Amino acid sequence: MTGTYLGMPSFPAAAAVSTQDTRLRANLTHATHTIRDKRAAAVAELPDWALLRQAGKEIKDRTLRHLDHYLLQAEAAVTAAGGTVHWAADAAEANRIVAGLVRATGEREVVKVKSMATQEIGLNEALAAEGITAYETDLAELIVQLGDDLPSHILVPAIHRNRGEIRDIFRDAMGRWGRPAPEGLSDRPADLAEAARLHLREKFLRARVAVSGANFIVAETGGLVVVESEGNGRMCLTLPETLISVVGIEKVIPTWQDLEVFLQLLPRSSTAERMNPYTSIWTGTTPGDGPQDFHLVLLDNGRTDTLADEVGRQALRCIRCSACLNVCPVYERAGGHAYGSPYPGPIGAILTPQLRGTASELDASLPYASSLCGACYEVCPVAIDIPEVLVHLREKVAGQGGHRAERAAVKAATWLLDHPAAYSAATRAAARTRRLHPRRLPLPGPAKAWSDTRDLPQAPEQTFRDWWKANRAEENTP
Repeated sequence: MTGTYLGMPSFPAAAAVSTQDTRLRANLTHATHTIRDKRAAAVAELPDWALLRQAGKEIKDRTLRHLDHYLLQAEAAVTAAGGTVHWAADAAEANRIVAGLVRATGEREVVKVKSMATQEIGLNEALAAEGITAYETDLAELIVQLGDDLPSHILVPAIHRNRGEIRDIFRDAMGRWGRPAPEGLSDRPADLAEAARLHLREKFLRARVAVSGANFIVAETGGLVVVESEGNGRMCLTLPETLISVVGIEKVIPTWQDLEVFLQLLPRSSTAERMNPYTSIWTGTTPGDGPQDFHLVLLDNGRTDTLADEVGRQALRCIRCSACLNVCPVYERAGGHAYGSPYPGPIGAILTPQLRGTASELDASLPYASSLCGACYEVCPVAIDIPEVLVHLREKVAGQGGHRAERAAVKAATWLLDHPAAYSAATRAAARTRRLHPRRLPLPGPAKAWSDTRDLPQAPEQTFRDWWKANRAEENTP
């Protein structure tokens, strides 16, 4: 992954700051609770939701097992339909490809459909370094861009902002990026949406190049699919002369029949809608209709390495619905910025360390950004067992020496449990000295933050072995 988010503190350090922001916590709590309640109602309408979820999981798993086959099939179909396919091993290569394609058109600005992949590779910053301006057209992404901010949520990137903050951002920054906000702009949602509509319309009509991501690539036809709610995607995908789509290699699915499953799973899990307002599908180029030059950039950027991990690869099933964020008690309190990645929340805690590796303090901390409550797994529409992957990644981090104290503790516990006499003596000593035990562990340094919020369990008056001898031993004597 790109270094755009690197240099940020580890998750515990960032979360220690963000959890003190009462406005942020209020915004997140209101938004996540509203979304998850609506989602629960939408999902409950389908009696076969569990079967759909299983079908989505199996389609993704089958595709990942044969990913090489389906990617080549997709490449052939896109090429046959008049498109050009580029392969990018990492973020730097993807950015070079896109910048080169834009420069070849002679243009110096592009409009963008909301895209997690382009955030992942830091495309906007890479284009800016080449003298090319990228304009975000999704309303929430526009708010983030005008506010010189970073996304805080997969589905609603500006979830951490309230209406008053958005109004102030529009008033202060819109004029620097194009058409200024109307005089006397209020914080009414309709007024804010109208200001964004007027600001963006001139960009849609002027732009000659667009950059998009895709929710899915249908291998059998080479068709790309974008699911959205505002119509900005439709404008970007039809008006410009050149369209460049940057898509992770895991987004491919085999057939149109498979797409039908995901078009039921995704809207209900993300926006709690039975069907999303706009589903845009394009296949190559058609003379006189839509962009006349189409380029597909297939992005690896750590995905092949993730695929090689038999436990961690299930993260590649993700369809970016954000349902796991909306039920996560850690995300709700810490916010998306604390994760230091375009992918926040539970899915980010398992996807980012696999795409970027765990060499940095930030990435090594992400698998620990969870209470392991399991709520994320319960709502995932493709049944990603996020707690399982979190534990798996924690083991990896510990194995590379990232948590020496934890490794030492596990080794000591292993030895103790392997020696029954020593274990019995230790538990008996703990019971007899129970009144001398501190309420909390007096740990030094960073570990103090953990111990200060957790009381030690009180030792019983006698061990289980002693209780058994006194109360049950005779009953079980033959």
